[in-house]
Amino acid sequence: MGILIALAVFFSAIIVHEFSHAFVASLRGDQTAARSGRLTLNPLAHIDPFGTLLLPVLLILLNSPVLFGWAKPVPINFSGLRNPRRDMIWVGLAGPAANIILAALATLLLKTGLKDIPGLSQVIGSVILFNVVLAVFNLVPIPPLDGSRILMGLLPVPLAIRLASIERYGFIILFALIYLGFFNGIIWPVVAWVIYLLSLL
Repeated sequence: MGILIALAVFFSAIIVHEFSHAFVASLRGDQTAARSGRLTLNPLAHIDPFGTLLLPVLLILLNSPVLFGWAKPVPINFSGLRNPRRDMIWVGLAGPAANIILAALATLLLKTGLKDIPGLSQVIGSVILFNVVLAVFNLVPIPPLDGSRILMGLLPVPLAIRLASIERYGFIILFALIYLGFFNGIIWPVVAWVIYLLSLL
C-alpha cells in the first residue's frame, strides 16, 4: 500500500476520533470544542504539523512496525459538562468507540463483493487495522490518552487528581513503554483479539 493511501487512512482515523470527542462533549454541555472550530470533520482543523504529518511520514519511510501520531487535542472544559465525573467517561470513550465502529463497518465491507476489487481489500484491511490500533492504544490509562480520562471519572477524587498530575510526563512514559516492547507484548495481542471479534460479525 502506498504512503499516501496509508497516511490518508491514518488521518481519517485520527480525525474521526477527535471529532467524536468534540461531538460528545457538545452533547454533554461543553461547547469549548465547538467554539474552537473543532466540531468538524475538516482535517485542517485537527492537524498537528508534527504529530499528524511529519512523525507518521518519518515512521513509514523508516519501515517502522508501529505507525504512531496524534492530532491537536480537542479542548474540553470538563467543568462545563453537565456531570463532569460521569461525562468525562463518555467523552473519553467517544474517540475509541468511533474507531471501533469504523473498523466494524470496514469489516462488514470485506464480506461483500468489494473485497474482490484489486487493491481495495488491502485498503479496507488497513482501515480496520489503523482504527483498532488507535482505539486500543488510546484506552491505555496514561495521561493524556483517553483511558486516563475514563479512569479519572471512575477513581475517587484524590486518586484522580494524582493520575492527572503525571500528564506532563505522559509522552515520556509512553515512548519509554514503546521502547521497552509495550506494543509487542500488550497492544498487538489486544489488537489481534479485537480484530478477531470483529471478524465474527
